[in-house]
Amino acid sequence: VFQYLFVSECHFINGTEKVTFVERHFYNRQEFVTFDSDVGRFEGFTPAGEKWAQDWNSDPEELEYRRGQVDTYCRYNYQVSTPFLVERR
Repeated sequence: VFQYLFVSECHFINGTEKVTFVERHFYNRQEFVTFDSDVGRFEGFTPAGEKWAQDWNSDPEELEYRRGQVDTYCRYNYQVSTPFLVERR
């Protein structure tokens, strides 16, 4: 049985002033490629991940879409998740 999983994460520092979008791709419990909006490109951790990262990094539209996820995915959903993350006592 083979498993493929990808996870998208938003890291908020000081509200929405400093936001980082991270997307991680796993195959059989091993992370093979990741995208970090602070770095601005994909990074591979295995030979296959390096190939995927090279392919995705060569596409400017793909990189622009991933970089835009900070605004369209993270900051957009911040108001929804704020009561559960920040205002809990």
